[in-house]
Amino acid sequence: MRHFDLVIRSDRVVTPDGVIPAAVGVRCGRISVVADRHAELPARRETDLGAAALLPGCVDIDVAVQRPGQPLAEGYAETTAAAAAGGVTTIVVTPAPASPPITCAGALEAHLRAVAAEERGTHVAFLGGMTARSTPADLADLRAAGVVGFHCSLSDGGAPDVAAMGDGQLRKVLGELAAMDALLVVHTEDAAELAEPRGPGNGALLAARPPRAERRGLERVIAAARLTGGRAHVAPFAAAECAAMLAAARSVGVRVSAQTSPHYLCLPAEAAPDDDPDYRCRPPLRSDANRAALWRALLDDAGDGDTVASVGSGHRPGTGVAAVRWLLPALWTAARRRALGLADLSRWTAERPAALVGLSAKGAIAVGRDADLVAFDPDAEQQVPPGGGPYTGRRLAGRVLATWVSGQETAPGRLANGTAAGPGGGALLPGRS
Repeated sequence: MRHFDLVIRSDRVVTPDGVIPAAVGVRCGRISVVADRHAELPARRETDLGAAALLPGCVDIDVAVQRPGQPLAEGYAETTAAAAAGGVTTIVVTPAPASPPITCAGALEAHLRAVAAEERGTHVAFLGGMTARSTPADLADLRAAGVVGFHCSLSDGGAPDVAAMGDGQLRKVLGELAAMDALLVVHTEDAAELAEPRGPGNGALLAARPPRAERRGLERVIAAARLTGGRAHVAPFAAAECAAMLAAARSVGVRVSAQTSPHYLCLPAEAAPDDDPDYRCRPPLRSDANRAALWRALLDDAGDGDTVASVGSGHRPGTGVAAVRWLLPALWTAARRRALGLADLSRWTAERPAALVGLSAKGAIAVGRDADLVAFDPDAEQQVPPGGGPYTGRRLAGRVLATWVSGQETAPGRLANGTAAGPGGGALLPGRS
């Protein structure tokens, strides 16, 4: 009888067919079998999670890895470790803010070297950045070099040479990407609708970046996607009033979707201390009424139900909310209050984002998929320690017990019954899904 490298048993395994008791057998980094919970599966290592759940690892789109002034390799080491501790097994890195920004194949190579230089806890994939000088050849070179999608901004590009994109270039880029069937992730706040904050606080930032900036930018993106047939994904999506526009566009076949973040779903502007930089993000936190409406948009199952398709951390160390570690617990805390389940959690954080960027081997616990897995106790509670961004001091539901990347445990440590820790992660190079 062939032995598995690893078998994980749980009363609650989140699969495409529902949450079931099961045993998951792993061989050579991939899931080889999803069997009855008590099936005889000889293995070199075995873990029984009991009532704790087994989830597919999160795929987090639009993650920044570098604090201002931080060496790039150190940024990758720090971010991937935090991601793995939070159950994120793949980060999809935004091209900026970063040094160098990922706007050409040479810059991507620098990021690949930085990933290779440090022990890392997760897989790393990349988005290519757009500049005013980007040509079709540049896009093709980045795609051939391994980016899983592209990124642009209609306002803050995150780097001096990643400037706000105009309508003509937006249409041109989406047309080129339509031919590649590549996703364009767009920060939609329109530069023309933004003002300089009249003060240093979070309230001044909110006043300077009103919801109409997102609405105007989304109108531009929808128009360009409709004209070109390109795929656009709005991230981050904060202004709930724009959800109806997204749904209407999708109903007539425009290929546009959106991603929000737990801080927009959990933290209203009224609860943000004005002088605390941990709450400072772009777009800013909006009102409690907006937060409630954003939940309705996320839960709207009309049509294909994918208008607000995914939830990502929106991780921005040093320049915004830095909370990749708390993606699952923060989202689960709010979801559980709404009587939602683990299948919802996995759909938003794993299944849909993996599909959006074409990582077909990720996002689900199924035979043939990568063994990127998370042991998650949905019944536990924890208080977030200092350094937890806007969640510091808050009590959250759910705790990540262990994370496996390609079948190797990477964080947060050794389980009590002996599953061995091991190295994991690596860059997703061309040809690897």
